[in-house]
Amino acid sequence: MRGVIVTNPPKADPKDVEALAAFGVATVSEAMGRTGLLGPSIRPVQQGVRVAGTAVTVLSWPGDNLMIHAAVEQCGEGDILVVTTTSPCTDGLFGELFATALQKRGVRGVVLNTGIRDTQELRDMGFAAWSRAVSSQGTVKATGGSVNVPIAVDGQVVRPGDVIVADDDGVVVVPRGKARETAEKSEAREAKEAATRAAFLEGQLGLDRYGLRDTLKRLGVEYRSYEDYTGAGS
Repeated sequence: MRGVIVTNPPKADPKDVEALAAFGVATVSEAMGRTGLLGPSIRPVQQGVRVAGTAVTVLSWPGDNLMIHAAVEQCGEGDILVVTTTSPCTDGLFGELFATALQKRGVRGVVLNTGIRDTQELRDMGFAAWSRAVSSQGTVKATGGSVNVPIAVDGQVVRPGDVIVADDDGVVVVPRGKARETAEKSEAREAKEAATRAAFLEGQLGLDRYGLRDTLKRLGVEYRSYEDYTGAGS
């Protein structure tokens, strides 16, 4: 397998990344029209952590982490490493030693479309990670691949320099050119949800706030008393 290591690709503006870091994955995805989610099978190894950063992408051979070693050199402050393989793989391509090297370089986390190991150590050192599987299965360093090229993860294309937002709910990718727009739309959505939350705290029902009673009627959903529905009053 021939490959390429692309150096110094353009990245989203750090100010836009920090703005997106204020919002959850669900909010960001909704702000983009319910797009960008990497899929529910990629889960966090920790809880209560949200990160946002610019993607450094890795395309590796299954069971081989050579290109992760190559990618570490290309990582810097504010990045998130995103790794996939040329075919499905759940081997533990990433562990505590990689995290140590990346943390030293200011990397905020890792997203793996593969397996991960040393999860307790990662939690102890505060290095955020999301992966498709947890596996102690080791790997080799024998096959070429690519760094900082477009990769596909669960049907989403992740390009180097795109914004990755990850939290307890999963992972979303924001295209580099849409980072500012998405941050603005996320802020507007948060404001709208805050108003709705306040209304719910006052006792308003979603049926009324969202005008859903007419929707139920249009769909033929009826209100019937228990006695009428069961015939208990007959």
